[in-house]
Amino acid sequence: MKPIITCIQLDIKFGDPASNYLQVEEKIASAVESQNPTIIVLPELWTTGYDLTRLDEIADDEGKTTKQFLSKLAKKYKVSIVGGSVAKKTYESVTNTMYIINNQGEVVHEYSKLHLFKLMDEHHYLAAGNKKGLFKIDGVNSAGVICYDIRFPEWIRAHMTQGAEILFVVAEWPLPRLHHWRTLLISRAIENQCYVVACNRAGLDPNNEFAGHSMIIDPWGTVIAEADETAGSITAEIDVKTVKKVRNQIPVFADRLPEFYD
Repeated sequence: MKPIITCIQLDIKFGDPASNYLQVEEKIASAVESQNPTIIVLPELWTTGYDLTRLDEIADDEGKTTKQFLSKLAKKYKVSIVGGSVAKKTYESVTNTMYIINNQGEVVHEYSKLHLFKLMDEHHYLAAGNKKGLFKIDGVNSAGVICYDIRFPEWIRAHMTQGAEILFVVAEWPLPRLHHWRTLLISRAIENQCYVVACNRAGLDPNNEFAGHSMIIDPWGTVIAEADETAGSITAEIDVKTVKKVRNQIPVFADRLPEFYD
């Protein structure tokens, strides 16, 4: 079966988890009815937005509410969910954490953002993760990363050399750097000969305007679906067999010489 992937590009309500849970529930129900996806992707920090100064108050305690919420929806609609990311509060810190939920409602992986973005003060309020974002979704070897991570090609390649065929990127990428967003995502697809599925947010918060332009890109770097700057969604069917064909045609991974790269 070929995955049908929907990216839900939200205008996130700043610092208002209750409103954001409600709109995500409505958007997922609408997407399932109108687009029949097998995988749904959400953006970065979709429960709170970048209300970093209030994370002690509004972050999700151990991610419990988010995991239960997404698991319920995944099971109800029989759809897998790449759950964007949320602020997860633990006894010692807050992390920017992605949850992967399969279509049985099971949490199959979680990944916390490795590279914190100092220009938006993340390092003052968030702790970095310490493990890779590798997982299987609907039987496909995949990887998930968060926003600023895409500026570190060595981090993406560390996932791809372990067999990932789809790279899921969730973000709150600002509009002034839209050109970087598009260029980096297309580059990651071409150099890793993989599908890139990137879900950004739309709209404004008190300090930023966001770029939108969620994208689904094939292993040749061809954009097969792209949103504009407004809230909405995109959907595309992908053929994972294309990854193997492209990697066989131009055998980049076989031709790597990592002993010279350090």
